[in-house]
Amino acid sequence: MLKIKTKTFQELSTKELYDLLQLRSEVFVVEQDCVYQDIDGKDQKALHILGYKDDDLVAYTRTFKPGDYFEVSSIGRVVVKDTERSHNYGYDIMNASIKAVKNHYKENRIKVSAQTYLKRFYNNLEFFEVGEEYLEDGIPHIAMVRS
Repeated sequence: MLKIKTKTFQELSTKELYDLLQLRSEVFVVEQDCVYQDIDGKDQKALHILGYKDDDLVAYTRTFKPGDYFEVSSIGRVVVKDTERSHNYGYDIMNASIKAVKNHYKENRIKVSAQTYLKRFYNNLEFFEVGEEYLEDGIPHIAMVRS
């Protein structure tokens, strides 16, 4: 089980910010070979959910209240370190993120822009497809909503 920390951008330490940006870059830019603007000016509005194994950041998401990213609350930048994916940390960090959205924003409806190959993972968390598949930064995605 992960040790979860939930912080606003202003509450993040310099090390925490560095670690989350490093993890996002490691997976989304290097592993997925996708050149895109990860630092998008939205982290300042987000609630950051950090998942630690011992003292190492191994899982992360960021959440938004309605209107800050989509019309409804959302969870994005869902990431688990490649060497830690066999431990179900994706479910741990997502369940913590869903709980954070409910507690901080008092919202139950949550949207994700999911990489298409992860549909089953999100279905298991009660997210369901809405609309058609689309390309985001050259990677197939689908919008999914949890009510």
